Amino acid sequence: MCPEKWSNVFDVRIVSVEPPGRAVVGQIISGETGPRVWHLTIKLRFVKIDAVKCCLGLDVQLPFGITVREQLSCVRLTPDQCRVTYNCDFDFPAGWRGAVTRFFLRNRFDSGPADSLSRLQRAAERRFGSSAVH
Repeated sequence: MCPEKWSNVFDVRIVSVEPPGRAVVGQIISGETGPRVWHLTIKLRFVKIDAVKCCLGLDVQLPFGITVREQLSCVRLTPDQCRVTYNCDFDFPAGWRGAVTRFFLRNRFDSGPADSLSRLQRAAERRFGSSAVH
């Protein structure tokens, strides 16, 4: 899927994709999230794409100085099943800004990755058909 179509899966309005087209290492996707009256800017940069090993790495810049390094990999288990491994490492700004950000957002991050994975799973099931979760 081209990054321009990610709005169909994620709660993000895509603003630009440089360079345009299919995902490539170094490509930067700029987007906005949140209410339309309060635009929160995010940027994603592909740092690893390995189609053979089904691995993807992203560096993400979120509002309030939060950065995230995400790594996703898939391993085929059977012709109809795969195991998806998702790792993310959050980094907050130093000092009082980071402390305040952690305090106000801690509940959001407790469910953030699980919520994102649920949206991805639903999108994949819509596109490729339902599968049993084990």
